[in-house]
Amino acid sequence: MNHMKTYKDEDGCKVRMAMQQEMEAITKSVMTCTRCELYKTRTHAVAGEGTITSPLLFIGEAPGHHEDMQGKPFVGKAGNILDELLASIGLNRHDIYITNILKCRPPQNRNPLKSEISACSIYLEKQLECIQPKILVPLGNFATAYLFEKFGLHFTRISDVCGKLYRVTTLSGTTTIAPLYHPAVVTYDSSKKAQLLKDMEALKSALP
Repeated sequence: MNHMKTYKDEDGCKVRMAMQQEMEAITKSVMTCTRCELYKTRTHAVAGEGTITSPLLFIGEAPGHHEDMQGKPFVGKAGNILDELLASIGLNRHDIYITNILKCRPPQNRNPLKSEISACSIYLEKQLECIQPKILVPLGNFATAYLFEKFGLHFTRISDVCGKLYRVTTLSGTTTIAPLYHPAVVTYDSSKKAQLLKDMEALKSALP
């Protein structure tokens, strides 16, 4: 029995090392990317951060000012709100991996362009393939619309789908999509915080 346990531990370690190497390669590509014009105005590209073996992958829209300055995802006001939301169901940043559709900040935090999403989504696709998460948590309209289109789901607006669970079939098995409002919404509409906390409970019910 001990021999079998050791074998499994070593095998798992090899898998994690391979995943880490793959993610490092993706990150390196992001940092030197010139696939769209946003590389000309960025301070830092923001590839993503967190535990790559986590079953939970959170996907935002794009880096903001603070993220662009620090090279890390969700470190501004929206990041503080995200931390509160995670804590409400007993999680923290170490329990998830978090990234964005766009890896560079659009000027003045404008909405992503379709051409930018098309150019940059190659990195998100590689991250999905590497991590193979059990639960995908798109934050806001753009991330949700992207995933719904990818998996053939009908999307109208975030208010119609947030807090609901959608199960889709992927190459790695069944994955749950759990859309949420983007945490930044609370910074200009405080009433949305109660909705987000409620929707986090729905997400909690899907945790493995």
